[in-house]
Amino acid sequence: MAALTGQPLFRKILIANRGEIACRVARTARRLGIATVAVYSEADRDALHVAMADEAVAIGPAPARESYLLGERILAAARATGAEAIHPGYGFLSENADFAEACVKAGLVFIGPPASAIRAMGDKAASKALMEQAGVPIVPGYHGAEQGERKLAQEAERIGFPVLIKASAGGGGKGMRIVERASDLAAALASAKREAKAAFGDDRVLIEKYLTRPRHIEVQVFADTKGNTIHLFERDCSIQRRYQKVVEEAPAIGLDPKRRSRLYAAAVAAAEAVSYVGAGTVEFIVSDELFAFMEMNTRLQVEHPVTEAVTGLDLVEWQLRVAAGETLPLSQDQVETRGHAIEVRLYAEDPQRDFLPATGRLEVLAPPATSARLRIDTGVRQGDQISIHYDPLIAKLVVWGEDRPGAVRALAAALARYRIAGLTTNREFLYRVATDPAYGVGELDTGFIARHRDALLPARAPAPEAALAAATLTRILDQSAAAVAPDEAGDPWSPWRRRDGWRLNGATYQDVCWLDGEETRVVRVHYLGASHQLEIDGRRIAAEGRRESETAVALTLDGRRLRADVMRQDDSVVVLLDGIEHRLHYVDPLSPTVVVDETGGRLTAPMPGKVIEVKTAAGRRVRRGEALMVLEAMKMEHTIVAPADGLVEAVHYAAGDLVEEGADLIAFAIAEGAGDAAAG
Repeated sequence: MAALTGQPLFRKILIANRGEIACRVARTARRLGIATVAVYSEADRDALHVAMADEAVAIGPAPARESYLLGERILAAARATGAEAIHPGYGFLSENADFAEACVKAGLVFIGPPASAIRAMGDKAASKALMEQAGVPIVPGYHGAEQGERKLAQEAERIGFPVLIKASAGGGGKGMRIVERASDLAAALASAKREAKAAFGDDRVLIEKYLTRPRHIEVQVFADTKGNTIHLFERDCSIQRRYQKVVEEAPAIGLDPKRRSRLYAAAVAAAEAVSYVGAGTVEFIVSDELFAFMEMNTRLQVEHPVTEAVTGLDLVEWQLRVAAGETLPLSQDQVETRGHAIEVRLYAEDPQRDFLPATGRLEVLAPPATSARLRIDTGVRQGDQISIHYDPLIAKLVVWGEDRPGAVRALAAALARYRIAGLTTNREFLYRVATDPAYGVGELDTGFIARHRDALLPARAPAPEAALAAATLTRILDQSAAAVAPDEAGDPWSPWRRRDGWRLNGATYQDVCWLDGEETRVVRVHYLGASHQLEIDGRRIAAEGRRESETAVALTLDGRRLRADVMRQDDSVVVLLDGIEHRLHYVDPLSPTVVVDETGGRLTAPMPGKVIEVKTAAGRRVRRGEALMVLEAMKMEHTIVAPADGLVEAVHYAAGDLVEEGADLIAFAIAEGAGDAAAG
């Protein structure tokens, strides 16, 4: 990015945020010679943003309302450390007008717009009325103060269904409902108002015409204190889940020059209408028939790196210069764009469960190498915990290409190489978006995910032959490596060190058993000197494996060479193959996770713990090795499996229940003739 010359703008700033945005602000400050102060909650004591800062101040317990949202504690930290200015990042206090005013009263510079602009744009209904007065086009709708159910119903009828209900005081999809017909309006209004009240403390709503296949296009604006306001072009943010963005790109494809110019003019007019200062984003809904103002975000956006990638500018540096009273570094005519950029947000979330946030430890976090064409902004490291307290963003991955096809290819390649294990993420979902033909040709609108759901979120399929081979060979390689080390007695000739499938008077082989979803799959490994033969689903495959790194494994299967990443977590593995993840669980036939009462057929708890998942039900017939229940003890999971083919007669505990050692978990009847197999 282009660096601007000059003396340090501030001696020291405090960053009133956490995670990747705090790290991102700290990087620019360091480049400009500005010292940084981080603030952190108890949960973030060892966080990356704390390690990156020159100083750090504890501000309270883990919940944001007891730490990051307490403006007085942040101001106290700024005074105690001698900071001259506060950068609020995004989220938390970034659009809090009272906090902006409090900074000024405390003699600190708020690196953001004036409180008056935040207030003017913070209320959706009031901001739309203001924009209408300024000549900025708005979506047909009702933005009035009267909130009675009868009045809102009348306005919805006037606008015409379908309509969109939106919370007046907030965003992020909270308090938002699509209503297709009049009969559904009352229930949707009640639900939206409850959610808005809970999220923002304000249950007022507005109603707008719902456009069936709109695009979400936003314009980056910048203004200084000298009266200069410019735009830095647009971003397309149409691909969203739960009304929140997941993919953003610049420039927006398919906009004719006349419409693009009108968007820029409207965005600048919106900023000037509220005497804006600093970085802001004016968001528009765009369809074939119209474009209209949605809202203005009075802060730096999560997706600002997309604009930085195509302009070569550092928007945080611009924020710092404007806050220090400087004129905008460039005029409108001097700003140019080059190429195409795409950003995706990598989250700890479960796309198969409506993108619900996930928590857990990042056991493996190995991103691809960054370059001039690949940027990764993150606030976490391998081993960090994604907790329930904050946004589950892991990283923002930004690619640049000479054109859109080149950027799309770069995005798919980077996502295919991004290795994460330990919790559920949307990485594979993003990879499917990047490789979807409709996305490739630019068929973008806010209904993209719903329309292509079957392709983007397919039902789980059995692991392919190559994934089972990769997992099995990796386990065999690990066994061989362990055999090289001397045993506890130091006896190099100990028979217990052998890992070659040796059997008395028989062929050397080993059965490796995997749970693949609900199915048990056995891979028989035949040892043929230095190579192996794998028997998978009745087919024999000549196989060789070689470790290339901690996770990467080079495979040769029947002469075909390929590469996979195999990430182990105790007895579970994630195999990353051609961008797709395959999850398997190793079943140890000698594991003491099952105790069988020979007289009755009881499965008992091998240790005190908590039931975290029940995988079966009374009356179900199961196969030997099938997972029935998962227990957690001392932060470790233990799978209870069927000791033989049989019938589950009863399940005595549910998920969340605590159990004592020896507790009867499941009543189990062994199938006739299966007892000998279970005993053997």
